[in-house]
Amino acid sequence: MALPGLRGVDHIGFTVPDLDQARRFLVEVLGCEYLYSVGPFRHDDDWMAEHLAVHPRAVMRRLDFYRCGGQAIFEVFRYEAPDQQPDPPRNSDVGGHHVALYVDDLDAAVAHLHAHGVRVLGAPTASSGPSRGQRWVYFLAPWGMQFELVSYPDGKAFDRAGAAARDARGD
Repeated sequence: MALPGLRGVDHIGFTVPDLDQARRFLVEVLGCEYLYSVGPFRHDDDWMAEHLAVHPRAVMRRLDFYRCGGQAIFEVFRYEAPDQQPDPPRNSDVGGHHVALYVDDLDAAVAHLHAHGVRVLGAPTASSGPSRGQRWVYFLAPWGMQFELVSYPDGKAFDRAGAAARDARGD
């Protein structure tokens, strides 16, 4: 059974060590639109631990919002906490993650990242199997968070197969 009323993803939140550095990267390199900031937030009781699963004395210094590609909203935090871990998790670590951005021209996007001194992890890879038709490459934000560029201008194999099946049924 699905989550009742699920409509889609509202936003993606992540914590950074330096909000000014994050703004430069998100706006000047990725082309996101800065929306607004709020904060700081702190509580003298257990609210932070109870509602956000962070140390009760954690302080959210500021929270910035960005729109990326006209769709995704990034909620970008800067915390100070007594038990804060400074290193981002790798994809292989529990809690590991990445944010994938769709681009029309992967090669042009990779060249843009290189021109801005962004660390791109290897050369683009062409997927096979159900994701056939997709090319992708990972890159790192200045604070080490993993992002991915993906492109599949002719669609992914599973999307084409689903469309063909719907057409055959007359859907």
